[in-house]
Amino acid sequence: MLVIAEEPPTQDEIVRLLRPSDEHATSLYPPDSNHLVDVDALSMPNIRFFVARLDGRVVGCGAMVVDAAEASAELKRMFVDPMARGRGVARKLLERIEDQARSLGRRLILLETGVSSIEALALYKRCGYRERGPFGSYRSHPLSVFMEKTPQASGN
Repeated sequence: MLVIAEEPPTQDEIVRLLRPSDEHATSLYPPDSNHLVDVDALSMPNIRFFVARLDGRVVGCGAMVVDAAEASAELKRMFVDPMARGRGVARKLLERIEDQARSLGRRLILLETGVSSIEALALYKRCGYRERGPFGSYRSHPLSVFMEKTPQASGN
């Protein structure tokens, strides 16, 4: 059974899951285009961190930045264990993050990903995200893709 809950990112099991995410991003993108939030920063008060557990085992996670001064939320980090892919974990994480953004009154969910993250780009597009220009402090970069989505009710 898949359960997604808000949990602190500091648990050993979660940190072990995030390491391959860091390594993957570092292998795909040079430092000037890699905007991952490090594990320590994921505990900041303005970050909502969600953990996906399949039969009690951590198989994925996602982080959403919620700034009180903004009308939007930013999907800042998402990763699913390769052994759990193809089971709907990423889609369910996105739905939970979207539900949370909507309940907080956010009009948009923004994200930045990279052109080499082909699976992630395909997932975001299937889930209704559309490309847009840079936002916040981001600047255009040939390796970056910026996207947005208006939060919808679950299942939409």
